[in-house]
Amino acid sequence: MHDKRYILIHKPYGMLSQFSGEETDLLIGQLAKFPKDVYPVGRLDKDSEGLLLLTNDNALKTYILEPKNKISKTYFVQVDGDITDKAIAQLSAGLININHKGKLIKVGKAKVMKIKDPDFEERSNPVRFRKNIPTSWISITITEGKNRQVRKMTAAAGFPTLRLVRVAITGLTLEDLNDGLVQEMSKKEIYSKIGFFESK
Repeated sequence: MHDKRYILIHKPYGMLSQFSGEETDLLIGQLAKFPKDVYPVGRLDKDSEGLLLLTNDNALKTYILEPKNKISKTYFVQVDGDITDKAIAQLSAGLININHKGKLIKVGKAKVMKIKDPDFEERSNPVRFRKNIPTSWISITITEGKNRQVRKMTAAAGFPTLRLVRVAITGLTLEDLNDGLVQEMSKKEIYSKIGFFESK
């Protein structure tokens, strides 16, 4: 019986959420020496950044990924343009349709609010700014996990995503974990933050 391991990483921009790929790919295995049997719970796109949990605890992984458990994930998102109250209301109310696997589907309600610039470290490939168009930041919390969902949602509301950073998976947060850093946590800490209790 292997020890259960729980590792948080702050995935940098341009890196794949996996251990194997092409020679030219940036892979999470380049951040540290990880135990052989830990894998990411879910994923972040190559062009997204932020919190990723790696574990070999299959019960926990299943719990987080099971849609019916509605595990919340929070993202800080920089959008193109000064986002309007109307767009925030649309995103919050679940009035947005996105293309998913070739079909137009309505997404669920989200918790959305405008926030001040979170002052993250500069990205390795900086966001391209256009002088005459402002940008703004929102916090968005969803319980679904469709492919590129947040990007599709903000685009459908008229404010394309420029930068996307996952800052929380339910009670588990990025906190002071800077870009590219790795932090191991105990089972007790992880379970309490996620609200997961093993069935006896």
